[in-house]
Formats: sequence, structure tokens, C-alpha cells
Amino acid sequence: MNALFVILTVLIVIAAFLLIIVVLLQNGKGEGLASNFVAGNQTFGVRQTADALEKITWGLVTFILAVSIVSTFTTGTNGTAIDVTDQIENVATDAQPEFPSAPIQQDAPTE
Repeated sequence: MNALFVILTVLIVIAAFLLIIVVLLQNGKGEGLASNFVAGNQTFGVRQTADALEKITWGLVTFILAVSIVSTFTTGTNGTAIDVTDQIENVATDAQPEFPSAPIQQDAPTE
């Protein structure tokens, strides 16, 4: 596996965990984990905290999307240009058994 691909995958996993934490901190109808952090609400104000958490959420989502797209280009093919559909067609044509021929009907002896 490509080292860059592994690094990007680790970054995506870290960003996903951060996104989970940020979403849990947001207020959902007045209740949530953010209501437990009274000092943060007094310092920044309730509205500023909600705005900051929303911006962080969208930033993490954008980061995960962008890094996911970039990581698809880093996988590479390692010089193999074999199409999977060609392999399936070759297996299907090579492995087909021959159909038996119909038995020859012999005329019944006439008396």
C-alpha cells in the first residue's frame, strides 16, 4: 500500500472522530453536551459557541470529503492494466462445459 494513502486514511479517521465529538457538543433543542460547559457559554456567549461549533462541523465535513477524493488518486494501479470485466468474461468462456449431443434415435425394427 502507498504510504501517502495510509497517511490520508489516518487523517480521515481522526477527522471523523473529531466530527463525532463536535456534533455531540452542539445543542439540539436546548439540550446537549454543550449545556454542561457553562464557562464556555459565559465567555463567548451562547450564540457564538453554536456558530463556532457549526463552522467547525462544516469544516471537518469539507476536510473529510476533500481528503477522500485525494486519497482515491493515491491508490494507483501499480502498473497493472487488467480489467476485472475481462477476467470475468475469460472465466465464463473458458469454464463452460460442452453440451452433450442428443441421443441418436434408432428406428424400431419393423416386422
